[in-house]
Amino acid sequence: QVQLVESGGGLVQAGGSLRLSCAASGRTFSSNTMGWFRQAPGKEREFVSSINWSGRNTVYADSVKGRFTISRDNAKNTVDLQMNSLKPEDTATYYCAVTRRLSIVTSTLGDYNYWGQGTQVTVSS
Repeated sequence: QVQLVESGGGLVQAGGSLRLSCAASGRTFSSNTMGWFRQAPGKEREFVSSINWSGRNTVYADSVKGRFTISRDNAKNTVDLQMNSLKPEDTATYYCAVTRRLSIVTSTLGDYNYWGQGTQVTVSS
């Protein structure tokens, strides 16, 4: 049974940093695209970042470009999201996700088959 478990969320002041981690278990995802999404109250889940199977290709939402960095460790079956210069509008529940078959970057929510339970990030002004 596949499980994705996020950690690292919390409360931080605007301008601060957080590092989210997601550990996958149940199968190896070294050939699969991994990503992060977020969902604020009353809003739809939105794309944040994606990383291809090798880690060489990444893509970011315009709203986080230059502030967030995605990375992965295939040996550990993990994907991280380093978040710097956080803004109040970054407040949301953050979810990691993995595709079942794709190995290239994708921002399409429907391309992801496995999801974590989410971790809350709150940025105070």
